[in-house]
Amino acid sequence: MFRRTFWFTAGAAAGVWATTKVNRKLRQLTPESLAAQAAGKALDAGARVGLRVREFAVDVRTGMVRRESELGAALGLDAPADPALPAPRRRAAIEYAERLRPSGRLPAAGTPRTGDTSRTDEHPRTAYSYDPYDRNEDH
Repeated sequence: MFRRTFWFTAGAAAGVWATTKVNRKLRQLTPESLAAQAAGKALDAGARVGLRVREFAVDVRTGMVRRESELGAALGLDAPADPALPAPRRRAAIEYAERLRPSGRLPAAGTPRTGDTSRTDEHPRTAYSYDPYDRNEDH
């Protein structure tokens, strides 16, 4: 009697175990699960590549800083500026804008722009022809 009960229980347990294994494998082979596994592997590979790229970028920056310091020392760029030399020039566009401001043709920085009411266009124009914020210019 106990022998039959033992084998019956062992068979039932083996059936439950096999059914569980088969169901797990079937769930792993669904399209959604396969897509999730592929995405996970791609992310892992991407993380490894990203780490290598970051390490490479750090190495490049370190080498760049070292080479710039070597070139600066060789060309004398690290030396203090000679007071006999003239001051470095500013950009021409900035100088041009500063020359226009006192004459009133260009408003000072930070002031609101007013439209020219003498024009009959549908878009009011400013007193000067170039508007850096107007993206509808005819080129």
